Amino acid sequence: MHLSEHEVLRRQALDELIKLGVNPYPAELFEVNDNSVNIKTEFEKDALHFEGKTISIAGRIMSRRDMGKASFVVIQDAVGKIQLYVKRDDICPGEDKSLYDVICKKLLDLGDFIGVKGFVFRTKMGEISIHVQEIKLLSKALKPLPVVKEKEGEVFDAVNDVELRYRQRYVDLNINPHSKEVFVQRSKLVASMRNFLSSKSYLEVETPILQPLYGGAAARPFKTHHNALDMTLYMRIANELYLKRLIVGGFDGVFEFAKDFRNEGMDRFHNPEFTQMELYVAYKDYYWMMDLVEEMVERIALDLHGTTEVKVGEHLINFRRPWKRFTMFEAIQHFTGIDISNMNEEQLRTTARELHVPIDNTMGKGKLIDEIFGEKCEAQLIQPTFITDYPVEMSPLAKKHRSKEGLVERFEAICNGKEICNAFSELNDPLDQRRRFEEQLELGKRGDEEAMMLDEDFLRSLEYGMPPTAGLGMGIDRLAMIMTNSHSIQDVLLFPHMRPEQTTL
Repeated sequence: MHLSEHEVLRRQALDELIKLGVNPYPAELFEVNDNSVNIKTEFEKDALHFEGKTISIAGRIMSRRDMGKASFVVIQDAVGKIQLYVKRDDICPGEDKSLYDVICKKLLDLGDFIGVKGFVFRTKMGEISIHVQEIKLLSKALKPLPVVKEKEGEVFDAVNDVELRYRQRYVDLNINPHSKEVFVQRSKLVASMRNFLSSKSYLEVETPILQPLYGGAAARPFKTHHNALDMTLYMRIANELYLKRLIVGGFDGVFEFAKDFRNEGMDRFHNPEFTQMELYVAYKDYYWMMDLVEEMVERIALDLHGTTEVKVGEHLINFRRPWKRFTMFEAIQHFTGIDISNMNEEQLRTTARELHVPIDNTMGKGKLIDEIFGEKCEAQLIQPTFITDYPVEMSPLAKKHRSKEGLVERFEAICNGKEICNAFSELNDPLDQRRRFEEQLELGKRGDEEAMMLDEDFLRSLEYGMPPTAGLGMGIDRLAMIMTNSHSIQDVLLFPHMRPEQTTL
C-alpha cells in the first residue's frame, strides 16, 4: 500500500500518541449534551442561559490556528461547525505545559475527532465559541480530508470532483454541506409521503425482494440462484403483483417503499437499484388517483420548501393543483403535428423513422408509440403534467378504457422532462389478464427482453376476485432530484453504483 507524505506523518503522530499513553481510539462513552447549531442559536437569543453551564460537544477538527499559548480550533458535528478556544493553562493546569505543545500543536490533525467540555462565550471578534476546559481525542484520522476554502462561513472552493463525491460519499458529506442537505431533504420527502398516506389509513407493508417470477413492469431483471431450494430467483423489478394480491386478500389500501432492481443502462436518470413507492387502493380508479397524486406532491413541496414553487435548474416548477392533462395521442399530435391514433404497426414504424426516432424490429405497436412519445414529447413537459389513456399494447396490467377502444386507463406524471409516476385503473379481469400475459410471451419470443412473464399464481389470485382498484408507482429518486434541484440521480443516492475503481500498483 502506497502512503502519501501526509499519511506517513499521521501514522508517526499516531505512534507518538501511543507512546505518550494517549489511546487514539478509546472505547468509553463520551457524553454529548448539545450541538453546534443549537449552541449558537440559543446564545444569540439569551446568553445568560449559558451562565454556569458546562457544554460537552464532539466533532471532527476542520481547521486550527495556533497562537503560542492558545489555539482556535473549528470542529464540525452532525449539524454544523463551531469554534473552540483552547488555552494551554486551562487544559494543562499543572506545571508541565509540554503536553499541550506535543498533543495540541503536533499530534492532533485536521479530520481527527475530539470531545471537549467547557463554557460558551463570545470572542473579541464577535464569534460565539466554546472556551475549552477539557479535551479528549476520540478517533485519529489517518487520511487527510481534501482542503475546502471558506470565507465568512461560506464555501467558495468546494470539492466538485464527481468521481470522488460519488465513490467516497463519506468524504463528500464532510466537505460539501450541500450534499448533506440533499439527503436530509430526501429523508423529509419520504417522511412527508409516508405521513400523507398513513393519515388516509393506508397500510404500509413489505413484500418479497427475491421473487421466483419477476413482474409488474417492463424491464430486464437481475438473476440469482437459491442453493437450498435449487431454484432460480430474480431481484424484483416491481412489487405490483404482490401488493395486488393483498387487495385480493381484503386490504382496502396498501403501500410500500420498495428497493427495485433493473438490469438496464445507467445514466443521470437511471441506477440499477432504485426506490419506488407503490400504492394500491380498492374501489378507486385512475381519475381518483390523479387527484391524490396532485394532493400528495403539493403537500410534499409545502413540507420541504414552504411553497408549491420549486427551483429546478433554470426552471421554476409549480406543483399547485390542478396540473395540466393530455392524452398520449394528444401530446404526440401537439408536439409533432402528427395524429398517430389510428395507425397500425407498420405505419407507426414508418412515422418513427420519419421523425428520426431510434427503433428496431423487436418493437411492437406499443413500444413504437412509447419511443415516439419519449423522443418527441417527454423532454418538453417541464411543469407537472398528466399523460393519460395509453394504448393497450403498452400496458399489460391496466384496465381497458371504459369508453375508448384500444386504450387503457393509465396515466404518467411527467415533470422536468421525466416520468415521476405511473398509475392505472388496475386490470382485475383474470381472463383478459391471461391474454395480455400471453401477448407478452409472444413479444418475448420476438426478442423483447423487457416483456413480462406469465405469473400463474397471480392469475389464480385474480380468479378469487379483486375489487376495482387504482394503483400507483412513484419514483422516489426522481422526485428527490426535482425537490432538491439535483442534476443527476447519483446526487440523491448515498451510494450510487459505479464502475470498478481503477487502482495502480
